[in-house]
Amino acid sequence: MALLLKIVAPSQGARWMRDGFRLFGRHPLAFSLMLVSFLVAALVVSMVPLLGPLVMLAGLPLMSLGFMVAAESALRGGPIHPGQFIQPLRGPPGRRRALLSLCLAYGAASLVVMLLSDGIDGGRFERLQRLFAQGASGAEIEDLLADPRLAWGAFVRFGAIALLSVPFWHAPALVHWGGQGWGQALFSSTLAIWRAKGAFVVYIVSWALMIAVFGAVTATLSALLSAREMAGILLLPSVLIFSTVFYVSLLFTFHDSFGGSTADVGTA
Repeated sequence: MALLLKIVAPSQGARWMRDGFRLFGRHPLAFSLMLVSFLVAALVVSMVPLLGPLVMLAGLPLMSLGFMVAAESALRGGPIHPGQFIQPLRGPPGRRRALLSLCLAYGAASLVVMLLSDGIDGGRFERLQRLFAQGASGAEIEDLLADPRLAWGAFVRFGAIALLSVPFWHAPALVHWGGQGWGQALFSSTLAIWRAKGAFVVYIVSWALMIAVFGAVTATLSALLSAREMAGILLLPSVLIFSTVFYVSLLFTFHDSFGGSTADVGTA
């Protein structure tokens, strides 16, 4: 695939999300199966003592690339399956080494961020997650939410992860399709994000608005129908769908930033 760094109009950010939903709508079960398969595999790996969490985090770049490979295949009328998560590792040895280096670097950096954040909030974020997963409510959750250490930990956690995502956003695809080394791919990704920052701002805002509107509509319907459990029932499937669409849309951010030969989702 010939790659050329392109200028991206801010309006393209909204189109990335729209095209992600459109392509997902053509193959909802296949794309959803990919996400569920990865989550199950990640859960199993995370149970391995010591190295499990690192391996799970290191697999995230392959997850995003796998969805891009699957989306590319879908646009060309090809198959969509979980095996596409490891398909890039079957390429030339140089690209495989570069991809594994990216994965290791991302996993190590993410682990450092998590350990630093846990040190700041004293494990309060993890405790809050467990309470929510158990469906708990009451004074303990209120105390945790009011604790400034939780806020500072969350600020560091999500802020650092957001910064980390910039060099790694396009990097796996640049290695896989562009044949770049892992260091060059990180630099190229950072440069592309900066040049297309307006489009990415629109992209992020579009997702935020979509989620906010969905939440408001769900809450309103739950109130009107006197079915408070409705929001809880819809939470898991909606999170899975939005997450899957997000990963599907990554291909369009890459194509608009670097070009490529894939047909437009509206005409494929």
